[in-house]
Amino acid sequence: MASDEQQVKNSTATAVFDSDAANSLVKDLRSTFLAGKTKSHEWRLSQLKSLLKMLDENDKQICDALFSDLGKHEMEAYIHEIAMIRNSCKLALKELKDWMKPEKAKTNLGTFPSSAEIVPEPFGVVLVISAWNYPLLLSVDPVIGAIAAGNAVVLKPSELAPAMSSLLAKLLGKYLDNSAIKVVEGAVPETTALLEQKWDKIFYTGNGRVARVVMAAAAKNLTPVVLELGGKSPVLVDSNIDLAVTAKRIVAGKWGCNNGQACVGPDYIITTKQYAPVLIDAFKHNVKKFFGDDPMNSPDISRVGHENHFARLKKMLDDDKISGKIILGGQTDKNNRKIAPTIVLDAPEDSLIMSDEIFGPLLPIVTVEKIEDGIEFIRSRPKPLAAYLFTNNKQLKKNFVNNVSAGGVVINDVTLHLMVDTLPFGGVGESGMGAYHGKFSFDAFSHKKAVLYRGFYGDAPARYPPYTPGKLRLLKAILDGSLFGIIRTLFGFS
Repeated sequence: MASDEQQVKNSTATAVFDSDAANSLVKDLRSTFLAGKTKSHEWRLSQLKSLLKMLDENDKQICDALFSDLGKHEMEAYIHEIAMIRNSCKLALKELKDWMKPEKAKTNLGTFPSSAEIVPEPFGVVLVISAWNYPLLLSVDPVIGAIAAGNAVVLKPSELAPAMSSLLAKLLGKYLDNSAIKVVEGAVPETTALLEQKWDKIFYTGNGRVARVVMAAAAKNLTPVVLELGGKSPVLVDSNIDLAVTAKRIVAGKWGCNNGQACVGPDYIITTKQYAPVLIDAFKHNVKKFFGDDPMNSPDISRVGHENHFARLKKMLDDDKISGKIILGGQTDKNNRKIAPTIVLDAPEDSLIMSDEIFGPLLPIVTVEKIEDGIEFIRSRPKPLAAYLFTNNKQLKKNFVNNVSAGGVVINDVTLHLMVDTLPFGGVGESGMGAYHGKFSFDAFSHKKAVLYRGFYGDAPARYPPYTPGKLRLLKAILDGSLFGIIRTLFGFS
């Protein structure tokens, strides 16, 4: 006869998170939300403070998990994930009271006398599905916005970053209010069970293929979504630049940010045929300077995220259409999931490396006759999550900003717009919809409720039947907002 303790262990081991379990979870969270627990300023502050405490007390565990999943160096893990989350928490704590205040709105003659305001209210019970490449940042940053806005939250971390997924389940369960904030681990079956439920908002970070599944599931319940996707983020490089600074920034932004596995990482370079050799030499110099003679063994370069992603990148490298066009790198190590920083010159447009988002350490360089041709090349392709330009030409900057549609644009650097919390971060077209960061995170999880206040005075008889020509003239003048027209109508001059 098994002991009670053993029976509990067996029961836990065989527990399945299916649609019924997901339904029960959402019901419990909705009860918490409807009881008003998450709406108070005090509750929101307490959860944000607990998140900050969680980061401060467990930074070593977090760095260890990021190294286990992705081989991230501790410095990269801290700067790109922990520090950014801490800054988001601190900003929300500082600004939350102001964010929660109703915003005064103007009224018009048609509602005189009246006043109006826009009241931010939480959606309710929200689902956050995060990605594996920045498994702490992309999990917790949206949750900060959801908590700040007063929602109950379910976080589904990526199963492709198992160490961080397990750690998030443990830490959020320990530090946050489990009656309103839950973590569900698992893979496709668990995500499917969650998507079968009715949510008040879904926030998904990942790829376009899964985003379509998420959006289709959300459509069944008319659930609004935020989709943070990716795309082929281009870098247009002019010749009238500081070459040393430009090359350092691009190399660090490509291979120093999770070895290219960043949604806003440079996907491909565009420059003129004349300038390409100079730029390539500068890239090669900085790759060696940053990562040594053998980048495959550099501790400063992350691993490829998982086996399927490695196979996908290897397929791009093995494409016959880029045979002989690899001018740097190309080495792979399947056992350690390592791919060297790789540069490909003038890959055909129909090659895999130019048709699919790379999301890895491969960097194609496209050459054009005139730098202005690069803008047309970008415009001819799906809208990217980010677009970058290096130039000192004021007119080229203006043309780029005005004519290139992207989630975000940076001039003379890459990826840094993520650090500016006064800028919205999000995509457009196939690179996503909706935005977050800073107050935009609060707004992403808030419904802006319109409220109009009136007293019982100032009622206009003209609004009520029976309708007459005189009433129609008066209402037209009121709705036109013409005080002179109202006076003329009242005195019989029109």
